[in-house]
Amino acid sequence: MIASPAPLTVDDVLGAGGRLAAALPGYEHREDQLALARAVEHAIARRGYLVAEAGTGTGKTLAYLVPAILSGRRVIVSTATKTLQEQIWGKDIPLLRERCGLELSAAYLKGRSNYYCLARGEEFARAPTFASRDEAPLWPRIEAWARETATGDRAELDLPDQLHAWRDLSATSENCLGRECARYEECFVTRARARAAEADVLLVNHHLFFADLAMRTSRAGVEILPEHDVVVFDEAHAIEDVATEYFGLQVSSFRVDELSRDALRVVADRPDLGTMMKEATGELRKAGERFFQAVADGLRGGPSTARPRRGRYAQGDPSSLFPPQGGSPRGDPSTASPRRGGYAQGARREEAVKAPLTEDVLDPAGRELGRLDAALGTLRDLLSDAESPQLQLIGRRAGELRVELAAVTAMKEPSRVYFGEVRGRGVFLHAAPIDVADELQERLYRRTDTAVFTSATLAAQGRFEFFRRQVGLAPEFDVEEVRFPGPFDFERQAALVSPASLPEPNDPAFVAEAAEAIRELTDITGGRAFVLCTSTRNMLAFHRACRALPYQLLLQGERPKSRLLEEFKAEPSVLFATASFWEGVDVPGEALSLVVIDRLPFAPPGDPVVAARLRTLEEAGRDGFAELQVPAAALALRQGFGRLVRTREDRGLVAVLDRRLVTRSYGRAFLATLPKTPLLRTIEDARRWWEGAPGR
Repeated sequence: MIASPAPLTVDDVLGAGGRLAAALPGYEHREDQLALARAVEHAIARRGYLVAEAGTGTGKTLAYLVPAILSGRRVIVSTATKTLQEQIWGKDIPLLRERCGLELSAAYLKGRSNYYCLARGEEFARAPTFASRDEAPLWPRIEAWARETATGDRAELDLPDQLHAWRDLSATSENCLGRECARYEECFVTRARARAAEADVLLVNHHLFFADLAMRTSRAGVEILPEHDVVVFDEAHAIEDVATEYFGLQVSSFRVDELSRDALRVVADRPDLGTMMKEATGELRKAGERFFQAVADGLRGGPSTARPRRGRYAQGDPSSLFPPQGGSPRGDPSTASPRRGGYAQGARREEAVKAPLTEDVLDPAGRELGRLDAALGTLRDLLSDAESPQLQLIGRRAGELRVELAAVTAMKEPSRVYFGEVRGRGVFLHAAPIDVADELQERLYRRTDTAVFTSATLAAQGRFEFFRRQVGLAPEFDVEEVRFPGPFDFERQAALVSPASLPEPNDPAFVAEAAEAIRELTDITGGRAFVLCTSTRNMLAFHRACRALPYQLLLQGERPKSRLLEEFKAEPSVLFATASFWEGVDVPGEALSLVVIDRLPFAPPGDPVVAARLRTLEEAGRDGFAELQVPAAALALRQGFGRLVRTREDRGLVAVLDRRLVTRSYGRAFLATLPKTPLLRTIEDARRWWEGAPGR
């Protein structure tokens, strides 16, 4: 009798002389990668939880994919960024399947509105209309692609991020007919979900995962993702923010507008219903416009206010853009897709207003709220007995929106924080959970006994208490913790510069003197720098002050992010950017030799969600600044720091222009969270280090 071959182990694949080493010429074995893979393997085998910090270069993706695949259990891998999703799908999965010989079936699932809707596209094609002339020339290319594509994924096309016509070519969970649709069986979303249901490994993003979790725990029988045994959260540091979005409620002017527009679309070929629907949606639009305008005026401090009121921001910066812990907005609560109505890039971000919903804001809008409530009720009642599934759906949407509007404006749940935002043309009302820890325990951990949380930035001052508190992994939970610093020698490859001569960021002279420091630092490295700012105001001021630099100057918002990075790598450049470049950006090699960070990235305490969390801690007799703001900002700073060293050959400087890093007692928490590097206090010291650094 021939013995069955022994099952593969993680050592067989990732160990020295294993399948991965054989598949990659010049492969260097990474002991930390193998140790992390063993820890993941153990967590899956024992059906437990693992928190694992793995520094850049550890190879954490393969370290969790290999044991997940070998386990034989169904695994969902959830990431925060599209970049990582695409890397796993396009690089890591083929490597393990084709080069290492692992047997697996994998699928990639996105939010519904990423996919072309056959029914809505067919309807649009009968009378194409575009928000701007620039969009019309794209339609023939979209039409040709729609006839040939096998997936319907808009990522196959090089389309502008803000293509308004796409909302008419895709569906959301609000306007999708599901099984009632004549194109259901051939629908790209239907097919994608069928592939997902059969896969051993399913790749999603955090937004889709938590949209599914919110739906399946609030609406019986409604779910997006298939049943699974294990979930791996990569880029797990983003979980609290995304969970805050999806475990709350949001009502927006966009939802009212789209409901009206979709209602008219449904009766476009029904002249018998056209007049009735125009009257109903006309009243709905007017009521919506007046209500949301009244709320916007209240959030700004009154209709006569010349400038938006932004609240009390951390450390005195009224235009702070660094994301607060939780409460980051989404355009449509029913979809896990690119956000509509989100912050515009560049200078337009300063127009955003976020403030608590109070009686002072809502009372003046009370009459308009009553009209909007009545208009939604009229539309719901009008269509309650409709024969058409499309009209029935419009009626249900009107009813659901009415209920959510009432819940948000009543502001009765003490466990939630109620706030409003004005962003571009949109007004958004939120009811967000103050603390998602209990929500995660109830919605996630009671249903999933095996979860891996990993990222390069989870441990504040070398400990996981802050992260575990954020995501509800209470001390009584059986959680394993591991940390792997990664293969980089930061003491040799990088130096941290904090010039002692600069004033504090709140000093009126800070911007001018910091701009001079940027000019001197870029002279040391020959450009090749990211200037990462915590506010648009500083980004624009530094960009103006440095316009005479002899390098290509790039500004976030002037071009798409991918295009900016291509141009940055093409020649010595200085890129001025805000929060979106602090993480998920990979520029290995000499193209990036200097990262400048303007100030410590404290979340604004005036942000309603942050303020509520601080208040909750302080009411419990705890120090909200030390327990929430400092560790969150320290981890955010480490994310920015992490842009510099991406390979073992990289060398460079990270300059933090905020002297509080060294002069304030809480600066020790920041330094203890960053990789250990030489700390330099003058730009001349930085020049000497640069000139004497190995490899220079």
